Amino acid sequence: MLKGLGGLGDMAKMMKAAQEMQTKLAQMQDSLHDVLVTGEAGAGLVKATATAKGDLKALSIDPSIFSAEDKEMVEDLIVAAVKDAQSKAAERAQSELSKLTEAMGLPPGMNLPF
Repeated sequence: MLKGLGGLGDMAKMMKAAQEMQTKLAQMQDSLHDVLVTGEAGAGLVKATATAKGDLKALSIDPSIFSAEDKEMVEDLIVAAVKDAQSKAAERAQSELSKLTEAMGLPPGMNLPF
């Protein structure tokens, strides 16, 4: 009876799937604020903890590295630890996004807005 409108049903399915994907993506992005990663420098003397979104949450510095003559080294270790935490946060976020796209049947490496 409505054979000519068969394609509209497929379009409705695609729209519903897109809305579900958008909802899941938003939920995943929100959950990244609760995932913590820790970056280290100087064999663990300096540690930086960040969310998987890259927000720095904590910094831990072993007191054994505090001395006036080592100030520049300590600063470098802090920067290195923060960069390591940010790198791990980006990796974790990408991993979570890959899990989501795989679960939705999307091809690997598909760049969704993130």
